[in-house]
Amino acid sequence: MFENIRIVMVSTSHPGNIGAAARAMKNMGLQKLYLVEPKIYPSAEATSRASGADDLLAQAVVCATLDEALAECSLVIGASARLRSISWPQLDPRQCAAQVMSGCGNDPVALVFGREHAGLTNAELSRCHYLVNIPTNPDYPSLNIAAAIQVIAYELRMTMQNGAEAEKSQVDGADLATMGELEQFYAHLEAVMVESEFLDPAQPKHLMRRLRRLYNRTRLEKQELNILRGILTAVQTRR
Repeated sequence: MFENIRIVMVSTSHPGNIGAAARAMKNMGLQKLYLVEPKIYPSAEATSRASGADDLLAQAVVCATLDEALAECSLVIGASARLRSISWPQLDPRQCAAQVMSGCGNDPVALVFGREHAGLTNAELSRCHYLVNIPTNPDYPSLNIAAAIQVIAYELRMTMQNGAEAEKSQVDGADLATMGELEQFYAHLEAVMVESEFLDPAQPKHLMRRLRRLYNRTRLEKQELNILRGILTAVQTRR
């Protein structure tokens, strides 16, 4: 099951953190590393910090955009604090592991980690079905990105080894829409709302982010997504 789990690192500044993350992953049996616009990569420092996990670095997939890294995934969990303006479904590391292990049977699942000093942007967080937050000492909440990956990877391994019964979602076993398909739907939905003047592109406020939260929470099946796309197309045809 671990072969369907992707660790996605976004715009990592320090190559040593990429190597340390690869080491943390290999310790726990994770294999798939995706790098979105790394500042420096490949790097001798990354290889040195990997300490024997350089095979993961050699196989790492470098992507130009986050959408590219997530396109095939049916479940995406981002590591971050809550959104500043709109709350998002949030998990602790153990709950995150249960969700991942229940969702990685057939489709790729992504765990997304942001920049060392700024984390993920609101736009990047809106690509996620859930956020995972690691409880830390409130007086010193700073956590190195490789350490954060180690915590999540450990919980994944413990969930697998203990044979814990992961919470089954209401769409368990269904053919879920991928993030690439969802992004096409969101673009279609926004276009129709602008054409119908329901959405003013000059003053969008948080409408699309709220709609993303709604549909991400629903975990749409491919067939359901096709129905929604059909409705949008019908609306466009009638105009």
